[in-house]
Amino acid sequence: MITEQALQSRSVVFRTSGHRRGPITRLMSPSDLGELLRPFVFLDHVDTQGVPRAAQGDYGLHPHSGIATVTWLLEGRVNYEDTLGRRGQISHGWLEWMNAGGGAWHGGNLGDAGRVRGFQLWVALPPAAELGEAESSYLAPHLIKREGPASVLLGRYGSAASAIASPSPVNYLSVKLKAGEQWRYQPPAGHTVAWAAVGEGRLRVPQGLRAGELAVFDESPEAIDFHAEVDSQFVLGSAAKHPHDLVLGYYSVHTSAAALREGEARIRQIGARLRAEGRVG
Repeated sequence: MITEQALQSRSVVFRTSGHRRGPITRLMSPSDLGELLRPFVFLDHVDTQGVPRAAQGDYGLHPHSGIATVTWLLEGRVNYEDTLGRRGQISHGWLEWMNAGGGAWHGGNLGDAGRVRGFQLWVALPPAAELGEAESSYLAPHLIKREGPASVLLGRYGSAASAIASPSPVNYLSVKLKAGEQWRYQPPAGHTVAWAAVGEGRLRVPQGLRAGELAVFDESPEAIDFHAEVDSQFVLGSAAKHPHDLVLGYYSVHTSAAALREGEARIRQIGARLRAEGRVG
């Protein structure tokens, strides 16, 4: 039986299992789905299961400008450092936020904790923030608020709000459902962009969606219905559409060619300092 609620639920207009290299599956890039889902412009799903340690890679210091990166760790430990003076290790349930603004470098590796699972997301910054001061935050699990089955990584859901002040209207949630559970997500007003990516399990949305896949929903203000066929974990993003063009550099995303030139000039300056210090080759 088709209910009125089901009729009002958003449908999937595109799905992908991305491209895998070693432990990383790239589900979204600025030059493909990022154009459709901006301000969300990049998403990697990380899972080292079955990947030999020698093939897992070392993600040394590298630059960004014009974006913020969000690393959400679901299992294992990773080491990190950035050019804002932070260095250390985070473990499962931690969140790393790096607002690169007009230029910053960060990096790390997957540590020695056995299996590592998580997601890294890039969010394009608006003109007022894309050349601003860089900042980084590392949130322990107790600082990440929950509402029902959802952990609020960015934005607000119900009574739970992220400790991170996002520079644009964005929600980014991590959701766990047990087999047979259903959950309806009603995005805030204006959040017409929406997607979900499954880390573990299998969902109906109403189409089937399995671990390792990303689904893009039609642009509308309607709710999204999720039904877990087995115990499942997924991340969900919704936002007001980023109204600016995506002007792309290798590690940068800006709203204009002039902003890209300035951001890339800044990260070259930082890179020269890092090379002088022997921190990068």
